[in-house]
Amino acid sequence: MTHFSDQLVVGEVTLSLLRPSAPDELIDETAFEQDEFLPYWAELWPASIALAAALPDLAGLRVVELGCGLGVPSLVAAARGAEVTATDWATDAIDLLRENAARNGLELHAELRDWREPWAERFDLALAADVLYEQRNVEPLLERLRELAPKALVGLAGRPYEAAFLGRAGSVVEIADRVVSLG
Repeated sequence: MTHFSDQLVVGEVTLSLLRPSAPDELIDETAFEQDEFLPYWAELWPASIALAAALPDLAGLRVVELGCGLGVPSLVAAARGAEVTATDWATDAIDLLRENAARNGLELHAELRDWREPWAERFDLALAADVLYEQRNVEPLLERLRELAPKALVGLAGRPYEAAFLGRAGSVVEIADRVVSLG
């Protein structure tokens, strides 16, 4: 996989970000047949930038990001003082996020995880940006957000299944810049 380097400024945080040069070339027909896997992780989605920009000072907080992809919210959270665990079900996403964290001098834990399965860990804040591509993700995302942390920030992108997510999310505390705060 070839990459290109890009500078990304999110608030006061400047990131040097490696990204796949041709995300479409990462489509694997076998992986799609097994679990409808597509390389969504390889794109820099506007909702991830909006979520990262909405993050407050996170010094001392334990933060988890579900479906991190390129991990911009995780990288910004780490730069803002959080102890971050970034998760995705794509090995390539986790490998590239580790490389991007190192190139930016940031520490975070990047783990291969499927957020459709329960976790034992607990955090102070859960993050997810533009992860509702398919209806089958709505309920598992809600379950993980509710069990992982007392508060969640979710970056929305106008996907068709976001309305179902919002309808089942319960108490929506804040909606701004395509970021929904649940808690």
